[in-house]
Amino acid sequence: MFIDRAVVTVSAGNGGSGIASFRREKFVPMGGPDGGDGGRGGDVIVRGDRNLATLLDYTYRDSWTAESGDHGSGSNKTGRSGKDVFLPVPPGTVIRDARSGEFLGEILEDGERIVVAKGGRGGHGNTWFQTSTHQAPREWQPGEDGEVRSIELELKLIADVGLVGQPNAGKSTLLSVISAARPKIADYPFTTLSPNLGVVALPDSRSFVVADIPGIIEGAHSGKGLGLQFLRHIERTRMLAILIPIDSLDWQAEYDRLRAELTAYSSELAAKPHCVVFTKLDLFGEQYVPDIVAPGSFGSWSVSAAARMGLDTLLAAWWSRLLALKKEAQAVAESIDPIQ
Repeated sequence: MFIDRAVVTVSAGNGGSGIASFRREKFVPMGGPDGGDGGRGGDVIVRGDRNLATLLDYTYRDSWTAESGDHGSGSNKTGRSGKDVFLPVPPGTVIRDARSGEFLGEILEDGERIVVAKGGRGGHGNTWFQTSTHQAPREWQPGEDGEVRSIELELKLIADVGLVGQPNAGKSTLLSVISAARPKIADYPFTTLSPNLGVVALPDSRSFVVADIPGIIEGAHSGKGLGLQFLRHIERTRMLAILIPIDSLDWQAEYDRLRAELTAYSSELAAKPHCVVFTKLDLFGEQYVPDIVAPGSFGSWSVSAAARMGLDTLLAAWWSRLLALKKEAQAVAESIDPIQ
């Protein structure tokens, strides 16, 4: 089951209280204060885990609490700090405050951490209040409460190539042929109800990730069909492949309709590099690439996943484009932060 959104309540640990204590030692009749501070409460931390693919675990448990700190004790002993609690999530998870909608951060890499609820500070013991004129203080501080909040976890897939197309455009079939992924394939609309990822392996140990995401229909940007689920996930792809069945009645109209939906949802999404892939070439009977107007596209190809036609050329083109994008990103990074 693919779960890409969850709301959980997180409670950081409370800080331990300080203590009022005085030294009681033989031959030390004027022993001073020795009350220790309370320990810090544990934090709640969201941590990236590359072994996870969904947020399924958070449908079974929706409340997480970190350990509170221990109280201080005599002999200036500070209480033990509470243990942190870690919430493992797949890379690509966005974190927001569920009530205010405030953006708290996003996990992009394995092991990356974000503190979503900070533990309370431990209170001071009476030793902290001692001064030259106040040598026997009885004051102490209670520990601070840890943060409590509801957070929303939203997974956005990270892939190199996102397959964009209407229902039954051949996305799942193409993914199943070029990778080891086994998405559900059938001849009715919305066969794909949840995103699928596949790793495409090329010679010389080269590989990249392709995402097959639910089909897009007109009005998807406003939530029709599975639109918002679809569009949310392609935000993280490096480039898009717009799939159009070669037996479509109007190739240009279908391309324009898909581009319009992408633009209506996000201008940033529409600006991603994209190409056009005509599918089901075996129905046409020969190699043919329709001529359409596709502004900004880096190329058009025709393939048949079922007949294994044109796939090598398409995959090589995708790889070349991904390498170019990587080099461009490196050049931008070096210009912003040049090595001294």
